[in-house]
Amino acid sequence: MPRIGVLSYAAAPSGTSQDPRFVGFTQGLRELGYAEKANILIEQRFADSRPERLAAQAADLVQLNVDVLVAFAPAAREAARKATSTIPIVTVSGSDPVREGWAQSLARPGGNVTGLTVVYPELVPKCLEVLKEAFPAVVRVAMLIDPAEIVDAKEVVQETEAGAQRLGLQLQVIEVRGPSDFDAAFRLARERNAQALFAVAFVAHRARLAALALHDKLLSISEFPLMTQAGFLMCYGADLSDLGRRCVAQVDKILKGARPGDLPIERPTKFQLSINLKTAKALGITVPRAILLRADEVVE
Repeated sequence: MPRIGVLSYAAAPSGTSQDPRFVGFTQGLRELGYAEKANILIEQRFADSRPERLAAQAADLVQLNVDVLVAFAPAAREAARKATSTIPIVTVSGSDPVREGWAQSLARPGGNVTGLTVVYPELVPKCLEVLKEAFPAVVRVAMLIDPAEIVDAKEVVQETEAGAQRLGLQLQVIEVRGPSDFDAAFRLARERNAQALFAVAFVAHRARLAALALHDKLLSISEFPLMTQAGFLMCYGADLSDLGRRCVAQVDKILKGARPGDLPIERPTKFQLSINLKTAKALGITVPRAILLRADEVVE
């Protein structure tokens, strides 16, 4: 019976707290006729947003000799790559695989890693474009990023800074090394008179970041629609659950004999603009009707 190893940077599923990539992954398995313990075995490891756990967890999955290793988030992907160069890896992470060093090209990645990116470089500044269009008075934006989670953080910052400059925005980059740095990061944003918060990733901590942004009266925006459901004002980006579901097709091909280096890396094709009107009301602002009409999801 084939055995799949799942390595996730997020916390283990519990109650309403679910990594959308993992939710989509389990849905994709069902759609392709896989049922755990019936015709497939699944070994799961969750790092709970603690990157120091990933190396041991990846090594554990390699020791179990899984047939395919599925890695959710850049840090999990990198831990898996360091743990094995022979076991096929399917990842849902990153923006530029060639730049990040895990593929020779999108069409033919080579090596033992393939998968789907969650964004692509030109998409990141698009969030700021949506924010500026909705709220032209915004000038100062605090960008929150964790280099431990985003492998190519330096390049992402450069691309976002270039996009911000074109829009007439002042981007204030604030690096954190985990949730223990959040309070200090928001204190710094207040000192710099930030008007908005742009959070890069941080899916596992979306509710806390949304609450902190609301407390400081910051317009919050991110790349993933589920952030809006947690209280962010607005988001524009890919549906992570859909990406998790789509990655199962690549897992299935590998289990049937395909080599990961021959499977093209896919980009997101489904994007959503989501708005949280409850957050807008709490901030005392009005979202323009033109933006609301374009929204794929409105949280009320």
